[in-house]
Amino acid sequence: MSDNAIIATNLTRKFGDFVAVDNLNLVVPKGTIYGFLGPNGCGKSTTLRMLTGLLTPTFGTVNVLGLDIPRQAEQLRLRIGYMTQKFSLYQDLTIQENLEFMGQIFGMTKVQRQQRVQQQLITYGLDQRANRRASELSGGQRQRLALAAATIHRPDLLLLDEPTSAVDPENRRDFWEQLFDLSDQGTTILVTTHYMDEAERCHGLAIMEAGVVRANGTPNDLMAAMAVTVVEIEAEQLRQLKAKIIQLSPVRSAAQLGVRLRVLVSKEIDDPIGWLQVKIPSLSQSVMSISRPSLEDVFVTCTGERRQ
Repeated sequence: MSDNAIIATNLTRKFGDFVAVDNLNLVVPKGTIYGFLGPNGCGKSTTLRMLTGLLTPTFGTVNVLGLDIPRQAEQLRLRIGYMTQKFSLYQDLTIQENLEFMGQIFGMTKVQRQQRVQQQLITYGLDQRANRRASELSGGQRQRLALAAATIHRPDLLLLDEPTSAVDPENRRDFWEQLFDLSDQGTTILVTTHYMDEAERCHGLAIMEAGVVRANGTPNDLMAAMAVTVVEIEAEQLRQLKAKIIQLSPVRSAAQLGVRLRVLVSKEIDDPIGWLQVKIPSLSQSVMSISRPSLEDVFVTCTGERRQ
C-alpha cells in the first residue's frame, strides 16, 4: 500500500483557450498538511476540484487514496471532507441539526450519529451552543461548525479551500491547532491559502501562479534554496531610497516594513551590503544587515516580474 495519499501527474485543466492549471505534478504523503499558496485566480481551487473528481482534467492522471480519479470519484466521496471558503451549511438549522444532517448524508446509523455529533460538539467547543441556529453564529463559530461537519465521518482526506478568509487571527490560530490534531490522528489535509503565515505552518507547500507551480517543497527548504540575499536597511527617506534601489538590476524586490527597507539582492552579488553602498553612497551612513528569508520573500522571488 502506498504511503502517499495523492499522486497527480501532468495535471492540466483548460477552459476553452484558458489554461487554469498547467502540467501540475504533485505527491502528498499520508497524514501531512499540504498547502497551495497563491493569489486568487491562480488555479488553487480548480486543482482541488480535480483532485476530488468534481472537475475532469483535460490531461493528466490523478490517484487519491488509491483510487483512480475521476473514474472512481463516487467511492472517494465517502472518504473525504470538503470545507469551502464560503459557509455552506444550512442557516436555518441549529448546530446540532446541521451535524446530524451531515451524519445522515454519510450513512451513519442513529446511534453512530448521536455519539459522533456529541464528540464533535465537544471537540470544537460548540456543545454550549448546540441549539443555536447557524445564522446566529460568529465567523469563528461558523468556521468551527464547518470543520466539525466536514470531519463528522472521520475522513481520510480533508480539503480546505481558503477556510480562514473571514475570521480573526485568534480564531485562525485555534483553527490551525485543530488541523494539527487531525493530522496527528492520520488525516491528510490539503489547504489553499493566500496567507503567508498559514503557508509556513504546512508540512509541504506548492506556490502557484497563473496555473503553474513555481516552487514546491517544505517551507524551510524553499527559504533555504532562495537565489537572493535579504538585506534590511534603516535609513531616512525610505520611499526615495526604494525608488533608487529598485532600479538596480540585481535587486529582485524592495519593500518597506515600518522604518526598514527589505531588499532582495541576487546571490550573484557576493557582498550585497558593500555592493549597495558602492551603488548608492548615501547608504554608508545607514544601518544595514543581512536578514533571515521569509516565505513572502520566496513568493516574491519565484513569481511574477520584478516587484516595484
